[in-house]
Amino acid sequence: MKPQIILIEPMMAPIEAKLDAAYQVHRLPPAGPGRDAMIARVAPEVRGVATGGGAGIPRPIMDALPHLGIVAINGIGTDAVDLAEAKRRGIRVTTTPDVLTDDVADLGMALLLAGCRGLCTGDRYVRAGKWGKEGLPLARKASGKRLGILGLGRIGRAIARRAEAFDMEIAYHDIRAFDGVPYRYIDSLAGLAAWSEILMVAASGGAQSRGIVDAAVMDALGPDGLLVNIARGSVVDEKALVAALTEKRLGGAALDVFADEPRTPEALWSMENVVLQPHRASATVETRTAMGELVVANLAAFFAGKEPLTAVV
Repeated sequence: MKPQIILIEPMMAPIEAKLDAAYQVHRLPPAGPGRDAMIARVAPEVRGVATGGGAGIPRPIMDALPHLGIVAINGIGTDAVDLAEAKRRGIRVTTTPDVLTDDVADLGMALLLAGCRGLCTGDRYVRAGKWGKEGLPLARKASGKRLGILGLGRIGRAIARRAEAFDMEIAYHDIRAFDGVPYRYIDSLAGLAAWSEILMVAASGGAQSRGIVDAAVMDALGPDGLLVNIARGSVVDEKALVAALTEKRLGGAALDVFADEPRTPEALWSMENVVLQPHRASATVETRTAMGELVVANLAAFFAGKEPLTAVV
């Protein structure tokens, strides 16, 4: 008999086909009596969960699975998983690091360029037939700007390498300074924002970083500053962000992530100085395939009695 797993968040069709070939896959229905009934029915046999970084595994579902041994995340975010409880119960939690680094860094730079150069505004201007009929405000130069990076992990460093090609000055803030990196370390986030013309958020989500990009940080970045977030929506105080943009205390924002996805603040929709994306930094065929293959490999290792390849717990 095949091992049984629950699939919380859909994956690419070829990856789901591999899961179906190896496991009895129970696809989680929408919240409601049907979901509760399905979980209760399969709970005694389920040992694995495949999910995404955004969905994670809600604590009630984790609690309902007495034999759960692995949560395989298709992504790098773990803030939607109770890691302390997973560790207490001996549940392995895996992510898909490295394979999405380039795509996320690429989108970070794309958002930076779109925010500086008004690419989305220009696109709307042409599509609306305004070219030659109305003026278009000048944009801002990107090359040579001072770029502050919050979080100098894999993705932060990949962004920094790309920014070097634009002759940007680069500084960063993290929980500590790192040896062997050629970038300036600034020991406070507000200090980094005050130094920066563009602040790129690449920090991990979770309780330790919730809302750390707050009103004081935005005020330090200032009315000409650009905030780019390709990390987690929770890292930015979203109400403070809307207020700073509305009151013109912050120059602009380019965002791929939000606090309560897929809901986004409606106040942002009409702001020409804001670029919005639907949390799609890793959304390329190549990267999503590689991520899915790593989920499959982590599950296979676990059910073979081996150590998963990329466990964080």
